[in-house]
Amino acid sequence: MRNSARVEGDFVVFLIGMRINRLRAVRTWVGVIRAMVPMIKELRTDPAHGLLGVENFFNGRTTLMVQYWRSTEHLLAYAHDREASHWPAWKRFYREAFRSEAVGVWHETYSVSEYETVYVNMPPFGLGRAGELVPTRELGDDSARRLKASH
Repeated sequence: MRNSARVEGDFVVFLIGMRINRLRAVRTWVGVIRAMVPMIKELRTDPAHGLLGVENFFNGRTTLMVQYWRSTEHLLAYAHDREASHWPAWKRFYREAFRSEAVGVWHETYSVSEYETVYVNMPPFGLGRAGELVPTRELGDDSARRLKASH
């Protein structure tokens, strides 16, 4: 089965992760990991926040979470919402972990207006899980057609 993702309108891809710089400083970096759980639960529970989907990856000392958001406005509103889980977690990180350098945190934000995807023999994944998964032929049999269909 060959599928592609369909998402109405522009969206945002937000990459966020951490790197364990000092393995023995477990108390420091485990707190960063634990802080992410309530945030994702909160975002999944209330679609009004604008999170469309999440995928997680682990590579040795480094983690990567790919998040798909409805807009940069939704992402920034959540990041600065003092009532949401992110705000106290961010403050705690800077108070407890920032100075120790035992753990690094990073993020990258991409505003997407064109995209193209293909998933062959895959369960719903990535943008295909965040948006709608449709047979590839509905959007075009080659990359150029699928890119054009994403407008």
